[in-house]
Amino acid sequence: MNLELKSPAAIAETLGQRLKQARLNRDLTQQEVAERAGLGRKAVLNAEKGKAQLEVLIAILQALDLTAQLDNFLPPQPPSPIQLAKLQGKQRQRASGQRGKGSDNEGEDDEQGEDDEQEEPAW
Repeated sequence: MNLELKSPAAIAETLGQRLKQARLNRDLTQQEVAERAGLGRKAVLNAEKGKAQLEVLIAILQALDLTAQLDNFLPPQPPSPIQLAKLQGKQRQRASGQRGKGSDNEGEDDEQGEDDEQEEPAW
């Protein structure tokens, strides 16, 4: 299924259907999943309709023992080689955004970040 051409609402609905099928495959009721996840039954019902907050979705995935699938859903993103070269061992803290030519803000990030302690990347 090509999700790239679908709207966010349609993708959310598809994920909700997949969540429901995972629950049914485990022969669990919405109430049983809700109890395992520490949620109300209506939260499970809404998630299966594609209308859930991220924390609710994660709680349901934990209740269904599907959290291992999260790395497939959104794999960890290492910094690009270009970012690594620019950072020279420092971990990136924010996006640079779009800047206009001749901007008066040049060097502003350097002044703000001087006192920030940087941790070494764990990779």
